[in-house]
Amino acid sequence: MVKHTRRGVRHAVRYAAVGAMVCGGLLVAQTSPGGSAHGAESGGSSQVLDGENAQGGGRTDLGSRLVSELGASRTAGNWVAADGKPVVAVTDADAADEVSRAGARPKRVRYSMDRLKSATETLRSAPRVAGTAWMVDPKSNKVMVLGDSTVSTSDWSRMKDMAAPMGDEVSMRRTTGTFTTKTNGAAPIFTNGSRCSAGFNVTNGQTGFILTAGHCGPPGTPWFQDSSGKTSIGTTVQTNFPGNDFSLVRYDNTKLAQNSILDVGNSQQVKITNAADPTVGQEVFRSGATSGLRSGKVTGLNATVNYPEGSVSGLIQTTVCAEPGDSGGPLFVGNTALGVTSGGSGDCTKGGVTFFQPVTKAMTALGVTIPGTRIGEAGGSADNSAIASGAQTAQDDATSIDGIMERVRAFGPGLWIIGGGVVGFAISLRPRRRRYNGYRAGWG
Repeated sequence: MVKHTRRGVRHAVRYAAVGAMVCGGLLVAQTSPGGSAHGAESGGSSQVLDGENAQGGGRTDLGSRLVSELGASRTAGNWVAADGKPVVAVTDADAADEVSRAGARPKRVRYSMDRLKSATETLRSAPRVAGTAWMVDPKSNKVMVLGDSTVSTSDWSRMKDMAAPMGDEVSMRRTTGTFTTKTNGAAPIFTNGSRCSAGFNVTNGQTGFILTAGHCGPPGTPWFQDSSGKTSIGTTVQTNFPGNDFSLVRYDNTKLAQNSILDVGNSQQVKITNAADPTVGQEVFRSGATSGLRSGKVTGLNATVNYPEGSVSGLIQTTVCAEPGDSGGPLFVGNTALGVTSGGSGDCTKGGVTFFQPVTKAMTALGVTIPGTRIGEAGGSADNSAIASGAQTAQDDATSIDGIMERVRAFGPGLWIIGGGVVGFAISLRPRRRRYNGYRAGWG
């Protein structure tokens, strides 16, 4: 009777152990190591979105590659058509044939990118007028000049006179609202009574940083998770504004997660795995602490905006709305980082124009990359002179004791349940002990 009872107990333990391993495996499969872009502590039940269905990828890469191969004297940019087909603006029949053979759609235009960029240089050389912006629009094959509501009649008339000799290359339009840096994305970061938004977590291989907007604060600016300043995040260590609009906030609080996960609201997360430049016509997404997750289209590249604080060039122009509090927040598509929110006009009720600092340029200048990729890969820096000698990559950090423990903690209870199941299963398999000459025989 005792023998049968012990056998039944072993069977029960074995079945329970198998069940624990299965349940633990399901929990681990549903859990991804991560945290928010601003370094919230790891954990939570947020869903990780892989963004596979987002527009972009190979279609936009084809158009960009063709523009690069054919050159700025034979092309005038590229974009994504409404049907998802990459379109390349070309200036001659031979270039059009090459585009068609490559699988993209050519569009013959009058002005090359070289010619259009020359027009933007003329505009840049003139005295700065706050409230104006311009960018090359490949679809219309023109340089679009915008003037917001703060530009006086006399200043606008002066700009028109300057653009007149360029003829059809330049199109001028007034817009409502005011071009401002939207100081005050995915998650809020606070300093001295004001706030910005975290853009992307980045690393130089040794230290973790937040990449955000440059106008948010000068070097030495302290940042906190709360407006009362109780929970420290880190300190701004490098800023470029105006001219560009990016900065690095060094993580001083090492307890905060510093991986590539973005919190975009509604318990949803996006894992960023690389960085790239967008294409005109591409659908993109922006997340901000004030207005949440929003989408829109890229309408121009290499835009120049004359903010009251100074001019910023090389920006991405979009139809994505933004409001005060969204500044510095991430622009992305799928798993790809594209930019951080710089500024614009309008709001998410009436709509407007929003500009973004490209992350590829910022990360190259700062010598940082997305965690999990090596310095010099997509969005990284090929020149690491600014990085301390012997720096390891984020992938190498994952093999350190701290990195391993962070990954174990991030898997949550599932890993511990699996471990308990393995132990229970091993116990249930212990052979029955037998006695020989007064001694018990058996393994263990």
